[in-house]
Amino acid sequence: MQAPVVFMNAGTERQQGRKAQVSNITAAKAVADIVRTCLGPKAMLKMLLDPMGGIVLTNDGHAILREIEVAHPAAKSMIELSRTQDEEVGDGTTTVIILAGEILAQTYPYVERNIHPVVIISALKQALSDALEVINEISTPVDLENEEAMIKLVAASIGTKFVSRWSRHMCLLALKAVNTVMVNDNGRKEIDIKRYARVEKIAGGEIEDSRVLDGVMLNKDITHPKMRRRIEKPRIVLLDCPLEYKKGESQTNIEITKEDDWNRILQIEEEQVKSMCEAILAVKPDLVITEKGVSDLAQHYLLKGGVTTLRRVRKTDNNRIARVSGAVIVNRVEDIKEADVGTKCGLFNIEKIGDEYYTFLTECENPGACTILLRGPSKDILNEIDRNLQDAMAVARNVYFEPRLSPGGGATEMAVSVRLAEKAKAIEGVAQWPYKAVADAMEVIPRTLVQNCGANAIRVLSSLRAKHAQGLHTFGIDGDNGKVVDMKEYGVWEPEVIKLQSIKTAIESACLLLRVDDIVSGARKQGDAGN
Repeated sequence: MQAPVVFMNAGTERQQGRKAQVSNITAAKAVADIVRTCLGPKAMLKMLLDPMGGIVLTNDGHAILREIEVAHPAAKSMIELSRTQDEEVGDGTTTVIILAGEILAQTYPYVERNIHPVVIISALKQALSDALEVINEISTPVDLENEEAMIKLVAASIGTKFVSRWSRHMCLLALKAVNTVMVNDNGRKEIDIKRYARVEKIAGGEIEDSRVLDGVMLNKDITHPKMRRRIEKPRIVLLDCPLEYKKGESQTNIEITKEDDWNRILQIEEEQVKSMCEAILAVKPDLVITEKGVSDLAQHYLLKGGVTTLRRVRKTDNNRIARVSGAVIVNRVEDIKEADVGTKCGLFNIEKIGDEYYTFLTECENPGACTILLRGPSKDILNEIDRNLQDAMAVARNVYFEPRLSPGGGATEMAVSVRLAEKAKAIEGVAQWPYKAVADAMEVIPRTLVQNCGANAIRVLSSLRAKHAQGLHTFGIDGDNGKVVDMKEYGVWEPEVIKLQSIKTAIESACLLLRVDDIVSGARKQGDAGN
């Protein structure tokens, strides 16, 4: 087996470890610097070119880092952070990268002074547990029934994004979507946005025309022009099998000697398709939707039975239709029972929007799934609105699970910073310095907010620090004009879960990178391949 190639000289073991740590810290800082200007309401946009020549315009930290190609393993690890943050809580992807980069930058001098990484890591872990306590102290519960409070909360996550101009409309869309897909199962809440809240983007029209449908919308038209395009209170049958003649399982060859045999084969095909259609018509459906194909003959029989058919519907869409209509997806037409027919849907109709036909299944009682119809001037803008809306829905979902809020605008980070700086004085020995490094690193969020709106960072931060030293935890930065304001009056709050998750993720990843003392490549040297 080929031995891996070590980047550094094998003889200088201590220097090897130092070099690896310094290299990791530098890579992490480089990644953090990419997204630093994307924090706050005055965030700059990044224009990313993908390999196919398309462009992405966004200031969403996760979307930017997802498109970037990096070679350094530590930089890859940092990019993984934003993905984790996005999957766990949906927002705070930029914050977590900036925090992790800054914590590593602040611990860099102590690595250079030969303080052992294990000492630094134990100090960071202690700082993490103290920081989480501080966040719990300054957080407040929220009333989920108060719509205005919920709108303000979701607006704080959208306020830094492209869609902030239509903030209220987007907040209402996000809250309605989350409320629609929320299912209470014996007191246990289930909110599955990814599976049951689908976003359909149609270019054209105004952004204000976007709406949440109390049902499902598909980019499909009926299979036969004479079928009904509008049915009130339809009986729906969902299938996961083709309505076509079933071919032989393996490669089947038939040799025919007489013309009558050929006619008989065609007759058997017809009989089989007819029996499938009769099995469906026995439950008297108005609408049949299948994930597979529908033959011309089957369309003919179903049309005679007054049934409208949609074919080749996506599996995910079929699951959503099952949820909104109460139908059960059937795998064999012979197994259809009355209980499998969906009757909860109020209206089926097909509309033409632009050049395409769209199927709407709406007016459902307790739908449990929804489609968010987004309208806007162009594909690029719609993609950015979609990304922002996903963040807004994730924030709303988090609050329904954990109804506690922390002050936004860098107030939480500044409160943690001031409190940790006080606690650091009581720590004895070398561990005091890396512990204090976390306190200094937490200031990076309010500092970046001030820098991004062009204000004087030193003056504003000194004033903010003074407020927090007096115990006023709710004071933070107004990201629009860089002034110190009380977040209670300003109305910027964020879910506590996002704050806890971003600090946990940032400090854990910093510990992970500090623990690396050697970078080894598994790549072969050229010329070794023949050995």
